[in-house]
Amino acid sequence: MMGNFLTNQQIASLVEAIQSAEDHSTGEIRVHIDSNTENRDAKTAFEVFKELCMDKTTDRNAVLFHVNFEQKYLTIIGDVGIHAKVNQSYWDHLHDYITGEFAKGNYYSALKSAILETGIELKKYFPVEGENPNQLPNEITFS
Repeated sequence: MMGNFLTNQQIASLVEAIQSAEDHSTGEIRVHIDSNTENRDAKTAFEVFKELCMDKTTDRNAVLFHVNFEQKYLTIIGDVGIHAKVNQSYWDHLHDYITGEFAKGNYYSALKSAILETGIELKKYFPVEGENPNQLPNEITFS
């Protein structure tokens, strides 16, 4: 039951944010919204990461935001390519910011700024040279 957290319009706007965040980088960003998992378990997020083929990008630079609003839970997974560049403290900082905003009920704005901020990092380390095919869909997935 998504309605309480994000409107359809906000979901569409997050997809646009993903598009613009990916614009000048080879990186890929996905948001997955999980309403089923009871436990706050990073293992679920890793399974989703693999199911979405996020470990298959050329530069191994995909980033997943795995969100469970009911649990006020978030896992961020950066594949080995981007993780090697930004290191754990970057993700920890981003995670703290988003969960802090979730606690205030700012679901949409927190996700949107996290997506755009991640895009800036991806551009820094994985700029586009030549063609930039979208390797993964931008739409938000749900379970």
